[in-house]
Amino acid sequence: MDRRSLLAVTGWLATTAAATLVGMAAVDLVGADIGGTAGGVRTEQDVARALAASVPAPAGAGDPTATPTGTGDPTATPTGTGGPTTAPSTAGPSTPGAARRGFVTAGGSVEAECGAAGVRVVTWSPAPGYRTKDDDRGPDDHVEIRFVGASDEHELRLRCRDGVPVRDLDD
Repeated sequence: MDRRSLLAVTGWLATTAAATLVGMAAVDLVGADIGGTAGGVRTEQDVARALAASVPAPAGAGDPTATPTGTGDPTATPTGTGGPTTAPSTAGPSTPGAARRGFVTAGGSVEAECGAAGVRVVTWSPAPGYRTKDDDRGPDDHVEIRFVGASDEHELRLRCRDGVPVRDLDD
C-alpha cells in the first residue's frame, strides 16, 4: 500500500473515532431524555410515591385489602412486556374535602375519592404490559377499573365505607 493510501485510511479512522466519541459524549449529556417520552414513563412504584406525596392516606381507614397511598405492594409484580405506562388519566375536578386513597395491583394503580355523589376514580395508570379494558369511573355507589395483560387481568371494584374508598370484595 502506498503512503498516500495509508494516510487516507489513518485519517478516516481518526475522524470516525473522534465523531463517535463526540456523539457518545452528547448522548451522555442529554441522558435518557433523548429516547424517552414527553413527561417520562412512570413505574408502579413512581405512581405510588406520587400518590403518597400528594395526599396522605386517611388514618384508621380499616380496609386490610387496600394498599394505602404510597406504600406499594411488594408482591404486585407486573408481568408481560409492552409499551410505556400510560400517564394517569383524570376523571374530572376533585371534590374539596373528599377522602382519597390509592390502590395498587399487578395490573396498575388507581386513586379514588369519596364525595357526596359516591366513589369516583380520580386517576389510574396501567402497569407495563397492561391496558385499561373497562372502566366505570363514577361517581356512583361502585366503580370498576379492569387492567388486561397478555395472559391475565386485574379488576379493582371500589366503594365508599365511612367516607373512605375501599376495595369491594362482594363480587
